[in-house]
Amino acid sequence: MSEKLNISSNPHIRDERSTMSIMLDVIIALLPACIFSVYNFGFRALLVIVVTVMAAVLSEAGYEFILKKKLTISDLSAVVTGLLLALNLPYTIPLWIAVLGSIFAIVVVKMVFGGLGQNFMNPALGARCFLLLSFTSQMTNFVYDGITSSTPLYNVKHGMAFDLFSMFVGREPGTIGETSVIALVIGGLYLLVKRVIDYRIPVFYIGSFTIFAMLYSLATKDFSMRFVLAELFGGGLMLGAWFMATDYVTSPITKKGKIVYGILLGIMTGLFRLVAGDTAAAEGVSYAIIFSNLLVPIIDKYCPVKGFGLERDKNE
Repeated sequence: MSEKLNISSNPHIRDERSTMSIMLDVIIALLPACIFSVYNFGFRALLVIVVTVMAAVLSEAGYEFILKKKLTISDLSAVVTGLLLALNLPYTIPLWIAVLGSIFAIVVVKMVFGGLGQNFMNPALGARCFLLLSFTSQMTNFVYDGITSSTPLYNVKHGMAFDLFSMFVGREPGTIGETSVIALVIGGLYLLVKRVIDYRIPVFYIGSFTIFAMLYSLATKDFSMRFVLAELFGGGLMLGAWFMATDYVTSPITKKGKIVYGILLGIMTGLFRLVAGDTAAAEGVSYAIIFSNLLVPIIDKYCPVKGFGLERDKNE
């Protein structure tokens, strides 16, 4: 056998549609965020997106060509990885760093572990964290309207002025795809309608983080719903909750598992973002998802699917 066998709990088939069909829906769902990013940051954002996606596709094709494996770029998964990575980068990022990130995401995080379905963490987020550790200044250089600015999340954390409406619409500094809550929610709802993702992960993720932020606000200062909303609108929470935490490969299989996973994500994001220092806070969503990805096998183990022929738990 040329391919390794993988042991996991059933069911092994999660969707009757092809991978390409699912990935195409994800690409369509990300279009509002892409379009708004070009409106918000200009042509440079589009250039970063195109270069990052092309580098991801070429990395996968090159890896498979060199190792004489079947080419899989037609399933569009490399396009989705490149797109998600691009949306996690500042538009000022040097293009060679974006290319390096795509190579890392595809070759190191995805292909070395066996390709699509075998990676243990989200490739785009793995690459983002790699780039953040390797090129911190370039990854945290946020320019808006020609002025280097702090992100709204930084302003919220340090008691500085912030505009909730601007944060909701997306007219703020940040990475290419994380600023517009409206665009991301539209994309997320599209995925729900098309049944590409399960509502449990984003709902319990966002819900548990909201509770965490409310408790934090009560414990550390006079309770402020404005603070809670700013934490929801700022940073990469919406991008992570709708598009990366819901990744089929790195999320739990069962309904109970998805709920546990969503709650874990909310708690971990709260810890990284609100309790940890500024560096961890800025990337709290990325760190929380990667950490939770590593715990998915344990979640699947303790939240298993009932075997065929056995009575099904009503709460599953």
